[in-house]
Amino acid sequence: MSDEPVARPEPVRTARLGLSGKLLVFTILFVMIAEVLIYVPSIAIYRSMWLNDRLASAYTAALVLDAAPNGMVPDSLAKQILDSIGARAVAMKMGTQRRLLAVGDAPPPIADDFDMRNVYTFDSIVDSFMMMLNNKKGVMRVIGRAPMGGDYIEIILDEPPLRKAMLRYSVDLLLISLLISGITAAMVYLTLHYLFVRPMRRVTANMTAFRADPENADRIIMPSGRADEIGIAERELATMQTELASMLQQKSRLAALGLAVSKINHDLRNLLGSAQLISDRLLALPDPNVQRFAPKLMRALERAIAFCQSTLSYGRLQEPPPERKPIPLEPLVEEVHETLGLPPDGSIRWISAVERGLVVEADYEQLFRILLNLSRNAIQALESRAARDPGRDQIRITGRREGAVVVIEVSDTGPGFSEKAQAHLFEAFQGSTRPGGTGLGLAIAAELVRAHGGEIRLVEGTIGATLRLSIPDRAVELSARRGARAQG
Repeated sequence: MSDEPVARPEPVRTARLGLSGKLLVFTILFVMIAEVLIYVPSIAIYRSMWLNDRLASAYTAALVLDAAPNGMVPDSLAKQILDSIGARAVAMKMGTQRRLLAVGDAPPPIADDFDMRNVYTFDSIVDSFMMMLNNKKGVMRVIGRAPMGGDYIEIILDEPPLRKAMLRYSVDLLLISLLISGITAAMVYLTLHYLFVRPMRRVTANMTAFRADPENADRIIMPSGRADEIGIAERELATMQTELASMLQQKSRLAALGLAVSKINHDLRNLLGSAQLISDRLLALPDPNVQRFAPKLMRALERAIAFCQSTLSYGRLQEPPPERKPIPLEPLVEEVHETLGLPPDGSIRWISAVERGLVVEADYEQLFRILLNLSRNAIQALESRAARDPGRDQIRITGRREGAVVVIEVSDTGPGFSEKAQAHLFEAFQGSTRPGGTGLGLAIAAELVRAHGGEIRLVEGTIGATLRLSIPDRAVELSARRGARAQG
């Protein structure tokens, strides 16, 4: 037993502020930022409008005062006009003369000057905030366009009324903005919550539940049928979970198979060892028939014992590397035929069409297993058909050389592979065409062929099924060959 501590998955940490809370915080923050961006120019515009209203009133008053006889009006009337404007004095400049149209009590020194003829946005914003933040009770001079061809008209105003009006406007705008912002934020929050947050919570909850029991098919998410990105994520997640659950079930099945093979292997080796001792005694008998079949029986038992010692390829991590050497293909195919035990007058014909003298560089035992598995699959496919045709049912093995590659084809006239089997042809427990089949024969054959640097594939457009094996010759390094020639 290993003393190393077993790594355990870290517990899932619950977020202090979930997605819904973050959405609410950011919604409020962005709405407040938008309100600030709206308020800043609004207060500057309000100040400009307030001052322009006073200038418009002064403009009208200038017309009235100028229409008076000799330009003189009673002090009481001038005071009423100034009170209606909210000004301390009204003056107009015409040419080189500066005419004082009306004046009340002597104003204090002027604190600020504002020219409304040329107003710049940034300056207006700065002046507005300086006005609200300044608590001094000063006066200001405001200059505007003059009537009757004058250069400009100016009025002297107290600053506190403007400051009070701007503060009142700010409070009203704040209350209205809060109401609108609250409604907007609530609508945005609820919309995003129901459209995005709740579906994401469903997906994350399903992922957590699936992680706890990934082999349970009930934990696979059911897509909601949405056509947007969340719907795509749900469908892709369901597909991934289905494939993962199927893969884990296959892994469990393989683990159970490996355990069963290990148990069988333990007892089967002893039985085969006893059978080998008996075959050794049979080999000593003088009977000609015994002498003929005993060597084949010995080879079969030795091969079975070797298989048991190496277990099944899917009970181990990988097959041992092939020990490649040149071997004639025709005798190997004939040994496969004899191992299958097909009678000469049986319903399935065996046809060997291997090029005479064809030599393949391969591991004899592994190539024997490849052809034996493929041939047995062909026999089972032919026997599984309901309608048998003894004159038509056949297995054909061909072999030929194409340059540095030996091509071997195993064909049968059976029903062939279904579309589902073709999609997982060389995968364990996936590529079988028989009910209850495991598909291990094709998977083992494909692994052994790849170990030789070759490939195996299904040939399309043939009667039944045709599997083509391509086994290349071993590459020879020129430097090694030159060294061997130099030594010779």
